[in-house]
Amino acid sequence: MQKNILVIYYSQTGQLEDIVRNVAKPFEEKKEEYNVTYYNIELKKDFPFPWSNDVFFNTFPESYLQIPSEILPPSEEVLNKKFDLILFGYQVWYLTPSIPIISFLKSGYAEKILKDTPVVTISGTRNMWMLSQEKLKVYLKDLKAKLVGNIALVDRHDNYTSVLTVVRWMVGGQKEKSGLLPAAGVSDEEIIGSVKYGQIIEKHFSGNTLENLQPELVKNGAIEIRPFLVRVEKVGNKIFTIWSNLIMKKKEKRPLLIKFFKVYLMAAIWVISPIVLVLHLLTTPIFWVKRKKQREYLQGINLK
Repeated sequence: MQKNILVIYYSQTGQLEDIVRNVAKPFEEKKEEYNVTYYNIELKKDFPFPWSNDVFFNTFPESYLQIPSEILPPSEEVLNKKFDLILFGYQVWYLTPSIPIISFLKSGYAEKILKDTPVVTISGTRNMWMLSQEKLKVYLKDLKAKLVGNIALVDRHDNYTSVLTVVRWMVGGQKEKSGLLPAAGVSDEEIIGSVKYGQIIEKHFSGNTLENLQPELVKNGAIEIRPFLVRVEKVGNKIFTIWSNLIMKKKEKRPLLIKFFKVYLMAAIWVISPIVLVLHLLTTPIFWVKRKKQREYLQGINLK
């Protein structure tokens, strides 16, 4: 009897769709054993791509505060079929699962689809996904889903280069290499190579050993933790909490506050972030053991 596999995702640029389809390939190739269904989350009013500068920054408060938008209903096939495994692809917007993902998770459809089902989360991001994954873990727990694995593919370039390339891509629509800047996003090699993670997932799923899945994914490079970026995320979450609440509270001043936030964000990336890096390096010997435990936790699937 065929097992039912559901692939959930929302992808503006197509990068995440390429990733989840590559991860799903080993299931697709065994058609006699698996029936694979794809569910592309659709908003009633979608976001543009490429983004305009104004819209990109204007989504910040709702993104960070996890305020949902209305989604179109999933198909009857997705709603009425019992799935044996879900591959859940998501993007990160402003250190938080994207508005389309939050909108799905807060819809009436999510629990019906996810409840009591093993879930492997898959992200394709610039580089800061760690605390966003922690937020997603809470949603999955509340929806009674069973998180069994996590894969996080990132842009491998340094933090400052990837800022420039992702802005060029999101606002200008150009992913390709230009001038001194490399191509944006997850490399084509890693996207194509992500099929190996699908092979690992299929092996543990068919062998009924999903409890051993995450250690093998980690062993094969599915999770890279950069302690410096964890620190940046923690600082960023504190700052974003202040800014997002201020903008939502002062509705009449929103356009002006968004402009101030944009200037502040650029200053934080280019001025404050290097200071955080220096402090991180200076304190590495002191906090080595603590950061090792932190890395091991973030590579895992449990929720504190």
